[in-house]
Amino acid sequence: MSEAVRKHKEYLFPAVSMYYQEPIELVKGEGNYVWDDTGKRYLDAFGGVLTVSVGHANPKVVNAVVEQVKKLSHTSTLYANAEQSNLAEKLASIAPGNLKKSFFTSSGTEANETAMNAARVATGRMDIITLRHSYSGRSMQTLAGCGQSGWKKIPLPVSGIRHAHAPYCYRCPFNAPGPHACGLECANDIEELIQTETGGEIAAFMAETIIGSGGFIVPPAGYFERAVAISRKYGGLYIADEVQTAWGRTGGKWWGIQHWDVNPDIMVSAKGMGNGAPVAMTIATPAVADKFPGITFATFGGNPVSMAAARSTIEVIEEEGLLENCKVTGAYLGERFMALKEKHPLIGDARGLGMMQALELVNDRKTKEPAPAAVTAVFEEAKRRGVLLGKGGVYGNVIRTGLMLNAGKAQVDELVEAIDAGLTVAGGQHAAGPAKMPLKSS
Repeated sequence: MSEAVRKHKEYLFPAVSMYYQEPIELVKGEGNYVWDDTGKRYLDAFGGVLTVSVGHANPKVVNAVVEQVKKLSHTSTLYANAEQSNLAEKLASIAPGNLKKSFFTSSGTEANETAMNAARVATGRMDIITLRHSYSGRSMQTLAGCGQSGWKKIPLPVSGIRHAHAPYCYRCPFNAPGPHACGLECANDIEELIQTETGGEIAAFMAETIIGSGGFIVPPAGYFERAVAISRKYGGLYIADEVQTAWGRTGGKWWGIQHWDVNPDIMVSAKGMGNGAPVAMTIATPAVADKFPGITFATFGGNPVSMAAARSTIEVIEEEGLLENCKVTGAYLGERFMALKEKHPLIGDARGLGMMQALELVNDRKTKEPAPAAVTAVFEEAKRRGVLLGKGGVYGNVIRTGLMLNAGKAQVDELVEAIDAGLTVAGGQHAAGPAKMPLKSS
């Protein structure tokens, strides 16, 4: 056990958990790889939960941060600074629809908190529809909106949140035969939810474009068009939660929602926005932004260093053609994952877009009984082989991957070979008689 791991366990909240039976201390990162304190190299296939988007220690981003620190490191939003204004202008030029005005904060939690408040003020209504299996942050209001019990172990005296069924095709709550024959019942159910659980009018429908912590759940074609139309019928705005799916992550487009034919009234993002810098945004139409009341302030919102990191990250994505790279390399990853599914019965579902793809593990494909123990076995074997993964899902049975946007086929092959080996180990343990584990949150 390294000294850093020992101190982590002694001095941090126990809730600040670490992966692996023997946790790792990371000391260095470069490109798609990180090193631990013993000098062992790992392929970082989760990127700090999809946060390192253009590679560790990316030279352009590092230089932008260093040069800005030399000039001015903090102003607060009480003064203008060019980095904040220029980033806001850039966002207005690439955001979908009529999203034009930004509010900067330091985390996805703050971004979603801002969005929820903005929707309530703009509409004069309280009820917000969110999704089961979702995760939107760790403040009181965003945790109330969360659709996973594992994150909600503290009292949440926040009203006005209603949870709709998730568009979870693999575990369809309506037992549809498949995503192409379901009639979008998960979206249609939002109407009855509004009619029975609210006063008949809502402030907003807020949803992750792809449900992240819940296991990279990808809604079927037509879902957002139907869900948003129903929400707007009852006065609601549409908040697109792009904390994980933005910046080309889903391949070929800046924003995940652009895979559907609908424009948000409010959109949020964080994580990959600054390649690891603490930065987040809430961007809205002028009609919404102009109604935000009174005086507001974010101490670190618009911080020129974080703004410089975000602006340079966008420039790297543009200059290196990473939207297209993520699309092409992501398609190859999807093919490799489907081949793994054919090979390993433990894989119940392979899903995702671009560099945001997952494998859901089950003990039995017919019953779809979750297999969290198998995920643990894959994790440990992949780590032994020098590959770091992510996990998620309400039942803790989903392997999540988030390679850098500039990863190539070599990194995909390295990732898949490690998972393949891990699944072989897990499959052997399963054949010997897997221990039954209770359903639990990740």
